[in-house]
Amino acid sequence: MAAREGTTRRYTRVGARKRIEDVFNAAVLEILAPIELVDLRVAVLAGENDNPPAIALVCESLGQLDLGWIETGDAPVPWRAAAYAALGETLGTALPVFGYQDLFDEISMYYWDGEIDDESARQSLTAYHGLSAEELAEQTLPSEMNARRPDWMIGTNAAKAASLPKTLRAALRRLRDGHKALDRLASERNAWHFDTDILYEYVPGIEECSSLPPLTLVPFEQFARELDDVARHGMEMGFMDVCGICPLPEVSRIDDWFESLRLGVQFLLAAQHLVRFDPPNP
Repeated sequence: MAAREGTTRRYTRVGARKRIEDVFNAAVLEILAPIELVDLRVAVLAGENDNPPAIALVCESLGQLDLGWIETGDAPVPWRAAAYAALGETLGTALPVFGYQDLFDEISMYYWDGEIDDESARQSLTAYHGLSAEELAEQTLPSEMNARRPDWMIGTNAAKAASLPKTLRAALRRLRDGHKALDRLASERNAWHFDTDILYEYVPGIEECSSLPPLTLVPFEQFARELDDVARHGMEMGFMDVCGICPLPEVSRIDDWFESLRLGVQFLLAAQHLVRFDPPNP
């Protein structure tokens, strides 16, 4: 950050701290600026009980991520399914986001006591919730929930890479390359690494928040009721909206933090490019 100063000036201790904060914030904002897929901010956390200071990346967006052409376009379903699957397999490395299987598991525990087939779910609704036959007929069962998935949400519908158009293959390769670069980073030097135990040490009381991430890849149009149900606690107590937290036991670690921040941004820009990319129909 010193390189950003340009000229040498003398500061008081308070002035120096303020200047460091200003330069740090400006550098972070410059790196994050190209990202429009989500709103992110950085929080510097003071360490207690001999813990060093830490930097947290926080997601300020809430709800369904914009899926662009994958959800609303008219490209072939196998292309859309391939792109959707790639996002589901990679985005969680940088963002607090949940997918369809996470939603299904939450609903299964909430309504069907963990059951995943219709008959077992009916037995659970009868035994544990005391529903009558008439009431059972009005309940959502696993097969009905699964059947509401659009074809592009189903992984088995995804096209193999060789059958995708060259431009879409390139967009998917860019996404996966960015993901691999971020995934290779050492956790202690990674701005995007999420560790619940470390977070609890720096943010007392956050364990009262919902464990549910604030973002989802599940389309609201088809699953509005289920999303509302699982999000109720988060809307009341807050979501687990931290992307990553990185303690800095040494001053030199700030360079590693910035490098990892840039890598994460490159990955998210690849995801942003993918959802904005509308491949031509064959």
